[in-house]
Amino acid sequence: MDEPHFAEIDVTMLYIEEARARAERAVATLRSAGAEAHLIEALEQSQQELSLTAKRLRQGTFFAVPSAQTTL
Repeated sequence: MDEPHFAEIDVTMLYIEEARARAERAVATLRSAGAEAHLIEALEQSQQELSLTAKRLRQGTFFAVPSAQTTL
C-alpha cells in the first residue's frame, strides 16, 4: 500500500469514528430526554458495532501482514 491508499483508509476511519461519537451523543441526549429504552439500546448497539468495525478495519489494514510476506 502506498500513501494514497492509507489516506483513503484514514478518511474511512474518520467517518466511522464520527458516526460512533454521534451515536454516543445521541444516547446521552435521548437518556436525558427520557426516551424509550429500546431507542437507547439500539443506539448503544450501533455504537458498539461501529467500534468493532473500526477495530476490524485497523486490524485488516494497518496491522495486517500482506500475503506476499507470509511465504518464504
